[in-house]
Amino acid sequence: MSDPQQVRPEVVEAILAVLKGADPAGLPASATREEKAVAKDQYLSEFLAERGKRDRQAQAWELLLTRSYDEPPTWQRLFDDLSADVVDELGTLYDALPEGAQQEYARRYGVPSGV
Repeated sequence: MSDPQQVRPEVVEAILAVLKGADPAGLPASATREEKAVAKDQYLSEFLAERGKRDRQAQAWELLLTRSYDEPPTWQRLFDDLSADVVDELGTLYDALPEGAQQEYARRYGVPSGV
């Protein structure tokens, strides 16, 4: 078994690139079991983080789109239609809001603490 301190970052990056869809021909033949494990752990961590962010983004959109509109609404219009409890919940999802919604939220209520 190799020393875990001997994990080569460039090899881990090459493995990670393949896990993300790069050409498998880029896999280093000398990759150790530890390097493969580190790359796999990093890939899964990134995947779960991205999935969590997408879930939070979907939740934010559900809160923002409280009704249907005849014309595409502006951020200002969307926020005009929100109830106070929805605004509070959006504050907890601030980091997952689209940029325009973040700007409108910050303009109206300030940037939530902890962001």
